[in-house]
Amino acid sequence: MSASGGTKAIIAALLANLGIAVTKFIAAFFSGSASMVAEGVHSLADSTNQLLLLIGGRRARRAPTPEHPFGYGRSRYVYAFIVAIILFSVGGIFSLYEGVEKLTHPHPLEVPWLPVVVLLIAIVLESFSLRTAVVESNHVRGNQSWVEFVRRSKAPELPVVLLEDLAALLGLVFALFGVSLAWATGDVYWDGIGTILIGVLLIAVAVILGLEMASLLIGEGANPGDMDRIRAAILEGPEVDSIVHAKTLYVGPDELLVAAKVSMAAAVTLDDITARVDAVEARIREAVPVARIIYLEPAVLQPART
Repeated sequence: MSASGGTKAIIAALLANLGIAVTKFIAAFFSGSASMVAEGVHSLADSTNQLLLLIGGRRARRAPTPEHPFGYGRSRYVYAFIVAIILFSVGGIFSLYEGVEKLTHPHPLEVPWLPVVVLLIAIVLESFSLRTAVVESNHVRGNQSWVEFVRRSKAPELPVVLLEDLAALLGLVFALFGVSLAWATGDVYWDGIGTILIGVLLIAVAVILGLEMASLLIGEGANPGDMDRIRAAILEGPEVDSIVHAKTLYVGPDELLVAAKVSMAAAVTLDDITARVDAVEARIREAVPVARIIYLEPAVLQPART
């Protein structure tokens, strides 16, 4: 993922959510709608999440240190995992609480048309934010389905923003559903039901994000396609006879570590082995540009043994 693309999507979502949050809280204050309170908290949580993603991206660019020799690329995973926790606790749990509170202690809506108008405007603004995330994701998604893109992307920002914007748009629809029915029927229980639906949605999205970010934090290797390209690059030239084993690990969203033990025919000098290793490394980097850290262990086979 290009850093500029991810940053553009994050900023677009941040600006949209800040404006939407203010209008939702104003509408909630005058109408007394639980759905609007839940949606306001949702937008506020999303705004905080986007700030965290920007901070994580900035901290990931720090130079390597003796304590962290492979750099700070995984900071982006840490902050994305925190985003999932905030979405779960602040967004989901609070919305469930508001919904249950509305069902157990109902009170009529005041100025019911106001939240409807605000929600319709918010749906338009959120659609533009989601469109920006979709456009930026299409630049790097390739032929993957959207599910594959979210599951396999090593850069967390675009999948996080995509899921957040999608959840926000669906949440607005749920809130509009609850407020409109409460207004039309005079039954405020619909407002509480809409709020509970928002909470369930946010918790589901938070769990998906949490599982994906946890997997990246534990450490993921290259996808099967990149692994095939790495193996092909190693065996493409005459330097290597076979691969004993090869392992990969993303030390950051844009930096892949490749370690392999390869068998070579006997070389006359150390310079010959060094030249062979350098040639193989160059082919790997050309085939998979994110393979920036490469360790090759040559196992030189003697003629008699071969």
